[in-house]
Amino acid sequence: MKVLFVCLGNICRSPAAEGIFRSKVSENGLSDNVEIDSAGTAGYHIGEMADSRMIKHCRERGYDISPHRARQLSYNDLVEYDLILAMDRSNYSNIQRLDRRNEFSEKIKMMTDFVTYMKATEVPDPYYDGPKEFHFVIDLLEDGSDNLLKYISERL
Repeated sequence: MKVLFVCLGNICRSPAAEGIFRSKVSENGLSDNVEIDSAGTAGYHIGEMADSRMIKHCRERGYDISPHRARQLSYNDLVEYDLILAMDRSNYSNIQRLDRRNEFSEKIKMMTDFVTYMKATEVPDPYYDGPKEFHFVIDLLEDGSDNLLKYISERL
């Protein structure tokens, strides 16, 4: 199973989702069965590390996302990945635009489709905010990752 997390620039939300989910997959002994990556719908930050604040806040919660380097989503990602998770509606729409013939709609979902304990329809972009918002994003991603892991485990 190949899972791709997608946000705008691939420096805050999607690398955090990738790191959190990778950790949960590893803890559950599924690393050999699940491939995980992230991408951005925009090419603003290609090759850059994750945002230093997200690295810091993830590290505080036990996740190391420092090896991450940003990349842009491509049509090939739609072909290659089994599940593509958008962080917000804007990115969901951008992903759908790449799918011109509507071939991959079944595999494109919102990350918040897997969030159950918290109330949210999108994972908000914390880029212009402070530590509280970064931790809120991590809380959402942890909740969603737990349920995503259950969803994937049932399909393996």
